[in-house]
Amino acid sequence: MDALLQRINQNALNIQASSIRAFDEHISKIDGMIKLTLGEPDFSTPDHVKQAGIVAIEGDESHYFPTPGSLKLRQAASHFLNNKYQLRYDANTEVIVTVGATEALFASLLTVLNPGDKVVVPSPFFGMYQSMIRLIGGEPILIDTSADNFILTAEKLEAAFAEHGDAIKAVLINYPSNPTGAIWTEEQAKAVAKVLEDRPVFVISDEVYSELVYEGKHVSLGHFLPEQTIVINGLSKSHAMTGWRVGLVFAKAPVMEQVTKVHQQLVTTATSISQEAAYEALQNGANDAEPMREAYQARRDFVYQTMTELGFTIAKPNGAFYIFARIPEDLEQDSYQFALDVAEHARVGFIPGSGFGPGGEHHVRLSYAASMDDLEEAMKRIKEYITSLR
Repeated sequence: MDALLQRINQNALNIQASSIRAFDEHISKIDGMIKLTLGEPDFSTPDHVKQAGIVAIEGDESHYFPTPGSLKLRQAASHFLNNKYQLRYDANTEVIVTVGATEALFASLLTVLNPGDKVVVPSPFFGMYQSMIRLIGGEPILIDTSADNFILTAEKLEAAFAEHGDAIKAVLINYPSNPTGAIWTEEQAKAVAKVLEDRPVFVISDEVYSELVYEGKHVSLGHFLPEQTIVINGLSKSHAMTGWRVGLVFAKAPVMEQVTKVHQQLVTTATSISQEAAYEALQNGANDAEPMREAYQARRDFVYQTMTELGFTIAKPNGAFYIFARIPEDLEQDSYQFALDVAEHARVGFIPGSGFGPGGEHHVRLSYAASMDDLEEAMKRIKEYITSLR
C-alpha cells in the first residue's frame, strides 16, 4: 500500500480536507451544541420548486439532459441574471448548468489554468478555493484584505502584478463574501476592473450569494469586464436548494465552449430532476429569496449588536449570512483554541478564522442561517461564557 500511495497525484496528497467540515464534525459530538458553523440556509426549498421536482420524477424525467443543461433552464437563468443584475448572456452559447457552484468553480479553474499559473485570491477566502487551485497545479497568491474591511483594493492588486507579473493567469473573487459577508461598491469594483482591463487575465467571480445583499446592491465585474469574466452562481443560497446541487456558469461564447468541454468530462450533465426544479425556481420564483433575506437581515442585526457589545470587532456584513468577528483582545487569540473553548464550555459552534487564510487568524466565523430562537440562546450562552472569563 505504501508503494501505491507514493504514486498518487502529489497535488491530491498535498491538499487538506475542509477545515470547516473537520471542525464541525469534531464539535458535533458535544451534547446540546448550537451549531452556527455551516453555510446552509435553514429554510426549506419553496413548495412550488419541490412540487416541480416531484412532477419530474413522476413524469419519468430520468434521462440524460444536454451537456450544457436544458435549454429552457439556461434561458431562465439568462433572463434571471439580466433582470436582476443587467448581465447579458446568450442562453444557447454562454450559459451552462453544473453540479452546484463547486463544480462550476472547479470546471472554470480547470479550463483556465496550466500547471504553475498563479491565481490572485483575496483573503480571508472560502477554503476550497486554495485547494482547487493547488489540485490543478496552480499557485494561489493570497492578498490580505483585513485592513480594508475585507475588500480587494486596486492598490493591492497592482502590487500583486508588480511582484508576479505575467505569471498571474486569473483573479478569483467572491462578493458577497464567505466568510466575511462583505460586498463592494460600484466604485470599488470599477477601480479593480481598471487594473485588469488591459491585462490578459481571467476573472472568476463567485456570486452565489448575490441574492442576499442587505444595504446597497450586488455589483459584478461582469459589467465592466464582460470578455474576461466567468460568473459563477447557483440556487443553493437563493432558493435554499443546497442538496439539489444546481450551479450556473456564465461566460462569453469562446470561453464557454472550453468550459463546457471540461464540464462534460467531469460530470457529463447535471441531474435532470434537479434541473426541472431549478427551472421552476428561476422562471416562477425569481423573488423567492426576499423573505429569507428579510429574516437574515434581522438575525444579522441581532447577532452583530450582541457580539459588538461583548467586545468583538466586526466589519458589519452587507451580504451572505455570516459574521466574521475579531476576538476581543482580553480573550484567547488563537482562533482554533478559542472556538474549541467556546464549543466545550458554552456549547456554541463557531468556525476558527485561521482556516480562511491570511487575515483570518484572531477571528471566528458564525453563520446566522439559524432560527432566531437558536441565535438568542447562542448569544445568551456566549455572554455568560465571556462574563465568566472576565
